[in-house]
Amino acid sequence: MFNRLKNLTLASIFICLLFLAKSVVAQDGTIYPLDAPAEPNAILLGTGGVEDQPAKETWFRQWGDPMARNITTATLTPFLPEPGKANGAAVIVAPGGGYSWLSLGNEGWEVAEALAKQGVAAFVLKYRLYPTPGELEDFKAWMNRPRTPPPASADSSKTAAAPRAPQRDLSDQLEDAEAAYALIVKNAKQWGVDVDRIGMIGFSAGAGLTMHSTLHSKTMKLAFIGPIYGGMGPVEVPKNAPPMFNAIATDDFLFRGQFGVIESWFKAGIPVELHLYQNGGHGFGLGNPNRTSNRWFDAFVHWMDVNNFLKAKDKTGK
Repeated sequence: MFNRLKNLTLASIFICLLFLAKSVVAQDGTIYPLDAPAEPNAILLGTGGVEDQPAKETWFRQWGDPMARNITTATLTPFLPEPGKANGAAVIVAPGGGYSWLSLGNEGWEVAEALAKQGVAAFVLKYRLYPTPGELEDFKAWMNRPRTPPPASADSSKTAAAPRAPQRDLSDQLEDAEAAYALIVKNAKQWGVDVDRIGMIGFSAGAGLTMHSTLHSKTMKLAFIGPIYGGMGPVEVPKNAPPMFNAIATDDFLFRGQFGVIESWFKAGIPVELHLYQNGGHGFGLGNPNRTSNRWFDAFVHWMDVNNFLKAKDKTGK
């Protein structure tokens, strides 16, 4: 089933993605229709569909990036390092989009390609989403609807201590993440993966799914996690929680002066690293022009290296 992955040429995939990313001139946030791109290496996870789904999966482009919505069938797309470069580490990459769409370009494929160049086997998780309006114009109107911002506390210490607001039901998304993890473990030998060094990184809602998987999964044994510009509220940390790398910008609407999740990890005695950037906004992926947040990926790779997640085992297993 997976023999074709052995002949996967990452360079050709990257060129195709680069072409897609540059094919639209306007970069003003306008939503444009987009034909579904080919995903020849996507592997079906077989986790079911979505109830009360009114529309089929469709794609659009915003800020030059390809995005998908109304996803009812979860998949996992491997990005494997070049032969001889793999170090055994693996990362599940969860794009964001508020659980209503997935930013598969800048928060999925591009990140996975960058990880593969570091010798890390990366796997982009295309997880199921909540339904959105079927017609693009209706979706645009829904996206542009007035929103009430969350209240900001005048007392930052109370903000950090306050419990998290009720979250969406992420049963489908957790099932998809667990299926992705199980698939990687099952094919670990073929994909050159050390099952003791499988981590997960996510962006925005994908960071939320990464955290949700860490806190609630009974089957995933993540070695490390990297929630990037996700919610910062406090959580109840499991005893076996993995080390965490966290990055967010001060001008991100999700920050709001909170350090709750960092404090939770610190008080639990589990290694945690926070990179709080002066600017970068939300949804910066690998980086935007002239932002201090642009070096977060280098910091993440360095963090993985220092913590021995990039160190391949020798023949004795050490």
